[in-house]
Amino acid sequence: MKMNPLGRTGIMVSELCLGTMTYGTQTAEAEAHDQIDRALAAGVNFIDTAEMYPVNPIAKEHVGGSEAIIGTWLQKTGRREDVVIATKHSGEGLMAVRDGEAISSKTIAATIEGSLKRLQTDYIDLYQFHWPNRGSYMFRKNWTYDPTGHNRADVIADMEDCLGALQSQVDKGNIRAFGLSNESAWGTAQWLRLAEAGKGPRVASIQNEYSLLCRMYDTDLAELSAYEDVGLLAFSPLGTGLLTGKYQNGAVPEGSRKALVPALGGRHSERVYGAVDAYLQIAERHGLDVVQMALAWCRSRPFVASAIFGATHNSQLDRILGSVAVTLSQEVQDEITAAHRAHPMPY
Repeated sequence: MKMNPLGRTGIMVSELCLGTMTYGTQTAEAEAHDQIDRALAAGVNFIDTAEMYPVNPIAKEHVGGSEAIIGTWLQKTGRREDVVIATKHSGEGLMAVRDGEAISSKTIAATIEGSLKRLQTDYIDLYQFHWPNRGSYMFRKNWTYDPTGHNRADVIADMEDCLGALQSQVDKGNIRAFGLSNESAWGTAQWLRLAEAGKGPRVASIQNEYSLLCRMYDTDLAELSAYEDVGLLAFSPLGTGLLTGKYQNGAVPEGSRKALVPALGGRHSERVYGAVDAYLQIAERHGLDVVQMALAWCRSRPFVASAIFGATHNSQLDRILGSVAVTLSQEVQDEITAAHRAHPMPY
């Protein structure tokens, strides 16, 4: 398992990261603990969670459940030093958490304390803001995104307020590093600029969606990652299961995410299945497992620090972990490029 730097923090993370958003709903605690054990045995040292997890569905009674399952694993095994733990602060609009209150200096300390308690740890390695207070173009909002609804001075003041509170948490030893999620190039650049001005911790990473089906990061954010050492933590590298091929021809396997969330967060569209078929054909022509091909491609991108995968059940885990042994030939990469040109924005 290759290890990559987490920004300029000195923390090294595995090229695959164990995502946990099903822990507590679709994935029971015992199976979740087994997944963590098996992932670590395969060389994974990076676990990603969030206070709002588990999802499917999002509900007040589920908040913190995934963190709590990680916490019981830590308490049982005592292996805190073997893992890099990332979690996230929910923000404006998510009514299940703090009735949708925005991220601010008023919420940060108590929210971190809640995560620490559930995780049964003294520190969080990477603390991320789940989405910007000003809004985001992620999750298909890019089709109608309008960035003009906020005053620039207010946005910058809000960032400064949050960074000051984060610095206090760094000084206390509660968090080691700061990351973003569902952010833009402009937003990330402002966080970096303010950190350079001494307002608080420097951004180490940005967790955005990235896969063969979703490649918005390839444009301006890729350049920012390369020049500013802000690695991408790619979520949904399998397109919420679409790239496995299991939803082709109208199939909806029992217990799958699509059975619970038919629209797949806006990813279900008339065009996406043709795109998936193109990648399935590439994998078949070259004798590759399409899951491993998709993950190998994602990991190979120069700005990706880690690809976050989710395995609802252990039966999916070995297939995913086996992707680290796969290296794509130039011929396969060229065919992927051609498929992307033919299906550039399938959802």
